[in-house]
Amino acid sequence: MSQLLDPTNDYVFKRLLSEAPDLLVALINDLRPDLPNIASVEVLNPNIEASELTGKYIILDVLARDGEGHCYNVEVQVRRYGAWHKRGLFYLARTLGNQLNAGEDYQHLRASVGLHLLDFDLFTHSEAERQQAVWRFEMRDETQPEVTLGNVLQMNLIELRKADTLGLPPGPLSDWITFFKHWRETLTMAKIAHEPVQQAMNRLKKLSADEEARRLAFVRERALRDEVSLLNEAKREGREEGREEGLEQGRLQAKQETARNLIARTEMDDQMISQISGLALEEVVSLRHEVPH
Repeated sequence: MSQLLDPTNDYVFKRLLSEAPDLLVALINDLRPDLPNIASVEVLNPNIEASELTGKYIILDVLARDGEGHCYNVEVQVRRYGAWHKRGLFYLARTLGNQLNAGEDYQHLRASVGLHLLDFDLFTHSEAERQQAVWRFEMRDETQPEVTLGNVLQMNLIELRKADTLGLPPGPLSDWITFFKHWRETLTMAKIAHEPVQQAMNRLKKLSADEEARRLAFVRERALRDEVSLLNEAKREGREEGREEGLEQGRLQAKQETARNLIARTEMDDQMISQISGLALEEVVSLRHEVPH
């Protein structure tokens, strides 16, 4: 049997869910177990363009709408950007803004819900943050969080690594975490009884046996790897430039200090000080005005 594809590859993730709306419904319900279940969804962006597979900074998401008109942006991410929060909020707000046409009543506005599976740790600044893996952000008052503006804008985040390490109470959400982190482990996956996860596993096996799907998954993986390499190279170049700038600044300061000492302690003329310190003549003249006589 072909080696299984990685479900956190966003191409594979989108194929698994966009082609199986019932499975997408189950995932949405299981990621928000305390909220009313949805019964069905329409996938609004089922196609994957060739340019998306190699495009810079593109994340292949699944955009869906349920029977009541609420919109869901579901995606998996393996890359962390410095402006990740702003990107997520921007796309969530755009999804909300695109619901109404000109002249339509705001009463027709439905919720826009972001569901993000993150294969990296996002919140790590405090011990409390490091001990939490499931997050939901809504429009609530700071002083009285029980007072809300409704769930029109809602962002749900699951930090997969943390959730897997910390462990979640047994149940559907925990089973999905196991799927996304341990899909290669046959014995571990055999213990999962949750039907939607088993369905996802079966779909993953079928997709992994499709040579064209494997090729496109590799194209996507290579593009993501190249993108990370470019980002890392840019960081390295930035650090190197910073070091060179620091050295150059240090050399300049040393020359200026030498010139100041010569001006203060000798009767040398500016031309001689320029030759000894390595500074241009006009720089020495400028420094002479700064040095107390």
